[in-house]
Amino acid sequence: MKKFMVALLMAAMTMTAVTGCGSGDASSQGGTSAPAESSSAPAESAAGQTGDVQDITLKVWCPQNQVDTGIMEKQQTAFAAEHPEYNITWTTEIVGEDKCQESLLKDVGAAADVFMFASDQLPSMVEAGAIARLGGATEEMVNTTIAESVVATAKVDDALYAIPFTHNTFFMFYDKTILDESDVTSLEKIMAKETADNVYNFYFESAGGWKLGCYYYGAGLSIFGKDGSDLAAGVDWNNEKGVAVTNYLIDLINNPKCAYDGEISVSELVGDHRLGAWFDGAWNYDLYKEALGDDLGMAIIPTFNPDGNDYQLLGFYGSKCIGVNAKSPNMAAAVAFAAYLGNEENQIMRYELSAQIPANMAAGESEAVKADPLATVVVEEANKASVAQPANSTFSSRYWTYANAIPTEIRSKEITKDNVQEKLDAFVTAMTQ
Repeated sequence: MKKFMVALLMAAMTMTAVTGCGSGDASSQGGTSAPAESSSAPAESAAGQTGDVQDITLKVWCPQNQVDTGIMEKQQTAFAAEHPEYNITWTTEIVGEDKCQESLLKDVGAAADVFMFASDQLPSMVEAGAIARLGGATEEMVNTTIAESVVATAKVDDALYAIPFTHNTFFMFYDKTILDESDVTSLEKIMAKETADNVYNFYFESAGGWKLGCYYYGAGLSIFGKDGSDLAAGVDWNNEKGVAVTNYLIDLINNPKCAYDGEISVSELVGDHRLGAWFDGAWNYDLYKEALGDDLGMAIIPTFNPDGNDYQLLGFYGSKCIGVNAKSPNMAAAVAFAAYLGNEENQIMRYELSAQIPANMAAGESEAVKADPLATVVVEEANKASVAQPANSTFSSRYWTYANAIPTEIRSKEITKDNVQEKLDAFVTAMTQ
């Protein structure tokens, strides 16, 4: 873990990424596929005439912020200008990085040629033969310009399948008119702060289990061992410490000073200075900065004390990546565009327009990024308050469904302190059988 954290800090500080273009076919056999390799050869038309312009269609899936900010349209226009060998008809659809796997696996053949996704989804995509393995110049650029710990989030069995473009973790935002730096070091202090009757001290959001995990992992519990890949190690969330953590969450979620996701929105509360602290990522920084201005504070997620001991909450760390559909009918153009989206210039644009901390080395070394308090807190979060997000298909196929049920059932009173052991036993059984 110490080695991992050191590597992670270096990764977040160097903030590396990729450029390159590719051509060639990718097999639908996932990890056994031949990589889509780069090529500098001019395009050939269907009739085999070198130099002819190809009429192609590229479908792209990206999150809402890439459309609202105009980033995707700018990138598509610039890519088309740089590649006159293609006459491109673009189709852009809104699919969040967290929903990409679900949408992709419904119908790979009808899915986007190029898509953005959270790295934990990669094993399932590879297993389904839905994502193209990358090779040639693209693979070389990824391996030589991205820190090893970040590259690992885009690989399965040492084969590269995607281009990381930003770090994917969350940290804590807070309203400086409600809490100060000394208050946000622990959840106990946050919840103990005296606030007005219509003000919530904290906002609880499990994000489908993504943020929920920080409580259990923070207390030293795990799923399938320390790195999440040892299925024989099982799941220990139903031991004495797991019971204590769940009882803590029961008290927290039912505390009237804790707002609960789905019942009231963060944005509604923040705009009226009615929320003390909440967990979120860099992708929503602009939203909160616009609402609070200089009153917006940022810090790593705090400690908590479920059993008489203080534990540092540990959020999942991964990356957000760009991938290519293994069944894309325009593989060369799709790989080229994916690599283009991940290059230095476009990571800088994405940072400037949507506050996503670049993974690209040169972009990360810019004075603007290094002087940015947002980038600083992302680095600190990665180093002090994160754990590698498990990335195997067994974890992914089970955890998000079963973990998400824990806070939902706490809120509905289906999980109480009287039956918490029984409920955790059922969770462990579902995860391991």
